Amino acid sequence: MSELQSGWSTALILLAISLLVHEPWRWIGLFLGRNLNIESSVFQWVRSVATALVAGLVMRLVLFPAGALQGVSLGVRSFAMVAGVAAFFYIGRRLSVGVGAGALALAAGTLIIG
Repeated sequence: MSELQSGWSTALILLAISLLVHEPWRWIGLFLGRNLNIESSVFQWVRSVATALVAGLVMRLVLFPAGALQGVSLGVRSFAMVAGVAAFFYIGRRLSVGVGAGALALAAGTLIIG
């Protein structure tokens, strides 16, 4: 087996390529955004549009699922979404808590109801 075909070398090559492509844009964004006023109306509009896009994608996944979610009932998907949103607001607007609670509710509902 050649060195290029082994699992670790391929993973390291992919990691290096992804870092070379991704990191310069992070640094450019950091440089350009250092004087950005987060209270400006433009920034609030961008944040509102981004939030609306995420909400639209979540609703699309709940109402028109693709892949493995097609096998999960609408009730379970809706319950998981409500559980995630409730946990998000109850714990103090922490995204990781909301996503985790929604995922746990989806897994539990799938196991219990099927």
